[in-house]
Amino acid sequence: MKRIGIDVGGTNTDAVLIDGTRVLGSVKTPTTADVMAGVRQAIRDLGAAAPLEGIDAVMIGTTHFTNAVVERARLERVAAIRIALPAARSLPPTVDWPDDLRAAVDPLSVMVAGGHEYDGRELVPLDRAAIRDAASRIRDAGITSVGITALFSPLTAACEEEAADLVRAVIPGARITLSHTLGRIGLLERENVTLLNAALQSLGLRTVAAFEEALAASGIAAPFFLTQNDGTVVLAALAAANPVHSFASGPTNSMRGAAFLSGRDGAMVVDVGGTTSDVGSLVHGFPREANNVVSIGGVRTLFRMPDLLPMALGGGTIIDPATGAIGPRSVGYRITEKALVFGGDTLTATDIAVAAGRVEIGDRDRVRHLDPAFVAAMLARIAGTVEEGVDRMKTSGTATELVAVGGGAFLIPDRLEGVSEVVRVAHAGVANALGAAMAQISGEVDQIFADLSRDAALAEAQAMAERRAVEAGAEPASLKVIEVEDIPIAYLPGGARRVRARVVGDVRERGAVAV
Repeated sequence: MKRIGIDVGGTNTDAVLIDGTRVLGSVKTPTTADVMAGVRQAIRDLGAAAPLEGIDAVMIGTTHFTNAVVERARLERVAAIRIALPAARSLPPTVDWPDDLRAAVDPLSVMVAGGHEYDGRELVPLDRAAIRDAASRIRDAGITSVGITALFSPLTAACEEEAADLVRAVIPGARITLSHTLGRIGLLERENVTLLNAALQSLGLRTVAAFEEALAASGIAAPFFLTQNDGTVVLAALAAANPVHSFASGPTNSMRGAAFLSGRDGAMVVDVGGTTSDVGSLVHGFPREANNVVSIGGVRTLFRMPDLLPMALGGGTIIDPATGAIGPRSVGYRITEKALVFGGDTLTATDIAVAAGRVEIGDRDRVRHLDPAFVAAMLARIAGTVEEGVDRMKTSGTATELVAVGGGAFLIPDRLEGVSEVVRVAHAGVANALGAAMAQISGEVDQIFADLSRDAALAEAQAMAERRAVEAGAEPASLKVIEVEDIPIAYLPGGARRVRARVVGDVRERGAVAV
């Protein structure tokens, strides 16, 4: 299949064209204030490098949704319905959110009776009248995006699903996010990600429509997908319903690209961008998943996210020539204006690398005045930062391979403490776009099963994951199981166990029929 992969980062927008595993062309362009204009420019530049004919699919990774949360912008007002009374009354929805983010979302919060105990028993009967009343209040307030969270809904989703039906009866056009479809055990964290998703859904719809227009204006008529946190893609129309699944897609794309380019499926990866670097670990060729709380814009969440360590180090990182302080500020996408080697007036990490002869970018004569001892000291501090990041992400004391990718990969030295080999790859600067272009489609289940034998529970979870992958656009014959695990839950009746199953498959070709 011929595919275009596009990754919209904070500093650069990268685009690649691949045919199977062959890279036909790649470009890197500065990200513009008007993101879609930058995407169109990247496609034009890619078309100049290789003919864009017979494109089967376009895969796009974007920071739109993460940026919206961080910037407290473009968020929709939401309603929060928590089904948990008489428990969980003392901590209302968004209680732990930063004040400015809560003000941006301005939630209308309602708590009603219902939910389940930790062992699956009904806590109290669902208060249907209270939900109908809440729906009327939400409708009268002009709110159309609703997040519903019930106590222990990952054990049984009955309360959330019935509440959604009741809300739709009052607000037919409501966009409803159910917490059990996103989060895990942990009421506040699951509710948090549910409400973030609800606040982003309208932006998701606008973003998908804008990408469609950008592709159409570029003369590309092919289905397009958005990349997700787990290193896979999903049809854009489906991704718009769950924008939180694209929060960390940028560094995840880079990790998948690193696996693709290096042939490694179990190494560490450092992705050095223009503003930040991310260190992560590959497991079976996919990013290791975080099993703890992940903070998004100051909000605690617990859902499917890669285990990454961000560092304030990138090609545009600002260095103070007087004190030698490195970062955390960066010139970002203005590096071609601000860095010394491009005629600017700001000393950056890229200038240090050029002065040291690690990379040929811009005009080296503009940094020849830098003291070699100062340059060496800065390189040593950069190396120390990377060594510390790798050490924090390792799960053992043995040395590990480290694949260096990203536009600023030249900042990574060839020798690092605790690293057996720094692996350099071709096309490292556009590994993120390559990761998007070659991504597969996944189906995942993380659910409690009871009254089934272990084998039956595992088989049922795998079958559910496969169905979800096919529904998302995967070719049934290509499905492959990459993860199955189960944990017996002694405090639940019926031999209950939590089962996680994940499968991946190739993108179904246009015209193919799912079976």
